[in-house]
Amino acid sequence: MANEDLSKLKIEKTKTVAHIGKKKKYLYLILVITFIILIGLLYATGILSPAVQVEVANVTQIYPSQTFTLLNASGYVVAQRKAAVASKVTGRLVSLSVEEGSRVKAGQVIARLENDDVIAARDQAEANLNAVRHNLEQAKAELNDATLSFNRNNELIKVGYISQADYDASEARYKKAIAAVAAAESALKASAAALKNANVSVEYTLIRAPFDAVVLTKNADIGDIVTPIGAAAEAKAAVVNIADMNSLLVEVDVSESNISQVKVGQPCEILLDALPDSRFRGAVHMIVPTADRTKATVLVKVRFIDKDDRILPEMSAKVAFLSREVKSEEQKPLTAINPAAVVTRNGKQFVFLIKENRVIKTPITVGAKFGDMTEVLSGVKAGDRLVLEPLNKMRAGLRIKVAEK
Repeated sequence: MANEDLSKLKIEKTKTVAHIGKKKKYLYLILVITFIILIGLLYATGILSPAVQVEVANVTQIYPSQTFTLLNASGYVVAQRKAAVASKVTGRLVSLSVEEGSRVKAGQVIARLENDDVIAARDQAEANLNAVRHNLEQAKAELNDATLSFNRNNELIKVGYISQADYDASEARYKKAIAAVAAAESALKASAAALKNANVSVEYTLIRAPFDAVVLTKNADIGDIVTPIGAAAEAKAAVVNIADMNSLLVEVDVSESNISQVKVGQPCEILLDALPDSRFRGAVHMIVPTADRTKATVLVKVRFIDKDDRILPEMSAKVAFLSREVKSEEQKPLTAINPAAVVTRNGKQFVFLIKENRVIKTPITVGAKFGDMTEVLSGVKAGDRLVLEPLNKMRAGLRIKVAEK
């Protein structure tokens, strides 16, 4: 009985091995299916899919005026009224009351040269003039007395109350007094001229602004020798350079072949490199009646309609010559894209926005067309990069690489 019970406890090896093999087969199958699904998901999400080569369009800001611009030209802001202010005499600079950027009025003293000697000469001339004035008054008093005496003796000689010698003496005194007054008057004129000359000499030592302007550069400092010629060693000719900011114009060179499209008074739009976010209204002020044979261009001067203190001489400028004036609502920039980047599906419009090396499907709202560009009201901003002419298979998350031009 004991042996029978032990025989019943034996394990059948064939059934056990078959059961384990069946489990492994199912496990392998599950792993294969999981791998296939994972690969499919990776391809679907674009992780393992090859990068698609695309062309790129940039979202930009445009101005409506660009659609009715006839031609563009480059140039510089130039002050039409400017001066290098210097002295008419040689001397040492002892006072300088302005610096770069200072605004000056016509007649304002900008600088002063040492002038003690000419001031002393002026004081002497003024004293001489006062002395001559007193001499003239004395001569006139003497003439008045001589005139009365001569007139009285003229009556007395007729009735024989005085001798001929007394009458002749009074007449000589009278004529002498007349000559003395004439000499004093001439001396007065000479002294007045001398004083005027002395005042001019003093004025030469005062350097004044010839017109309302802004100081552009300061060329001399206190202690420098200033001379009208500037040939001496270490001597300065111009003390300051000034410009009238109300005379600023943009000077541009226009090709001879395009000059027929430019007319005096024609509306323009001015863009300064230093102020890229601002556009200034302008108009053609003058077409200079001569051509530059070396460049085959004609110089055109454009004036600013609106004044702005930020505009400075010698700034680089670009001028757009327009076919009509810019309306008030056309003065603000618009966000625009190439219409080839827009995809329309089921009545909805969107673009594929590029972020690093993948694309993002982005809905947008478009506005009016401006030339070969389309306005975008929402969805993207200036500076964004979009896929140009996206393929039908393009989808969100797809890896891309930018085609080299």
